[in-house]
Amino acid sequence: MDTARAMVMRWRLTALIYVCCSLYLLFQGGKASFMIFCMVNVLILYLVLGKYSGIAHVKGSRSISGIGGSSDNVLTSGTRLDVKLAVRIPGFWPIPYVLVHDRLQRENGQCMQFESSFVPDMKRTGTVRYSTPPLQRGRYTFTGSECVTRDIFGLFEHKGTFQSELSFTVLPQTVPIRNWSLLRYGLRGPYANAAVSRSAKETTQLNGVRDYHYGDRLSRVHWNATAKTGEWKSKEFERESVPRTVVVLDRCAAAYGSADQFELAVSAAASLFEYGMRRETAMGMVSLGAAAVGFQPRSNTDQRKAIMNHLVGVQADGQAGLYRSLREASAMLPNGSSVILVTPHHGEEAVRSMQWLDRTGMSPVMLHVQGSESGSGRGQQEWQQILRMKGWPVYQIRQLQELPVVLEGGAV
Repeated sequence: MDTARAMVMRWRLTALIYVCCSLYLLFQGGKASFMIFCMVNVLILYLVLGKYSGIAHVKGSRSISGIGGSSDNVLTSGTRLDVKLAVRIPGFWPIPYVLVHDRLQRENGQCMQFESSFVPDMKRTGTVRYSTPPLQRGRYTFTGSECVTRDIFGLFEHKGTFQSELSFTVLPQTVPIRNWSLLRYGLRGPYANAAVSRSAKETTQLNGVRDYHYGDRLSRVHWNATAKTGEWKSKEFERESVPRTVVVLDRCAAAYGSADQFELAVSAAASLFEYGMRRETAMGMVSLGAAAVGFQPRSNTDQRKAIMNHLVGVQADGQAGLYRSLREASAMLPNGSSVILVTPHHGEEAVRSMQWLDRTGMSPVMLHVQGSESGSGRGQQEWQQILRMKGWPVYQIRQLQELPVVLEGGAV
C-alpha cells in the first residue's frame, strides 16, 4: 500500500513539473524554446503511446523438432530439443525489438529459462530458435512464454504473455546388452505365465498341434492332423519353465553418495529390464523406496510401459536399509524367481540381503553400482569373496557404458 501511494505521488509531482515547464516555455521563451517544447511533447507522446504497442495481446505457437513426431512425446535421457517459437504482435505501433523468455519446468521443481530476441518484420511477426541442454529423465512442461519490448530509448518496458504449453517425458538412459552369459540362471526363456519362446528346452509331453515350420524333422510331423486338414502340421511339446526374473532397484537415500550414482542405478535397472523384454522374458520389478512398488513378471508391452513410466519419476527416498526393505517387500517377490539386485550397498548389508534371498528359495544376482568415492580395498574384496564362495554372481559398474562389457565378460 505504501509503495503504491509513493508511486502515485511521484507521478503527480512529475506531471506538475511538466506542466510548469511547459507553461514557462510556451509563454516566456522564444522560438528556440517553442521548438524544444514541441520536441519534448512529441517524445512524451511517443512514450505514452508505446503502451498501446500491442505486446500485451501477443500471440504465438511452439514447435519442437527433437521429439520426432512421437504421439506420446517420449524422449530418451541425454536428448537435446530444438525449439521454434513463432510470434505475432497485433497493432501498428512500431516496435524496435522483442525479447522472448521461455521456461521449461521439470516435475521435481527444477526450472530452465531461455532468452532469445528478434526484430519484428513489416507484418509484426518474428521467429526465435534455441536448443535445450541434454535433458535428464523426468517429466517436463513448457509453460507460458513472456515477450518484452522497450521504446527506442529503453526508458519504459512493456510485457505480454502467450500460452503454448507442451508436455513430454524423458525416459532413463539405457545401453543395449547383446548377450549375457548368465542365461542359465533364468534371464531368458518362457515361463508358466508368459509367451513361449522356441529357444526353450522341450519336454516329451505332447501339448497339442501347431503349423509346420520349415526345418521341422519328419518325426515331429503329426500325420493324422495333416491328413485331416490337408495342411502340414507338427507336434507341439511342453517346454520347461524357467524361474521368473525380477529386477530390484535399491532406492535407499543414505547408500548413494551422489545424484549421478542413483541415476546410474536407475539406468542400469532399465537396461536390464529392456534386455529381458527383448528376449521375450517375463520381467518384473520391485522398487524399494519410501513406499515399495512392485510389478509382477510379465512379457507384454503394457508391462514395459508401466515399469518405464515408474522409472521416469523414481527418486532415492528410501530410509531403511536394503535387508530390511527386502523383508518388508517379500510379498512382491515371486517364489523361485531370479532376483537381480541393483544396489550401492556393500559389506555386511549386501551379504545379509543375498543370504535372505537364497534362504527364501530365490536365485540372487547382484549388480553393485559403485560411486566415485567407492574404493577397491580389502574391505571391498572381503564381502565380494564371501558372495563368490556362495556361488552368487556379483557385477560391478562405475559407468553405464561398462554394463554390457561386464555382463558379457562374466561376474567378478
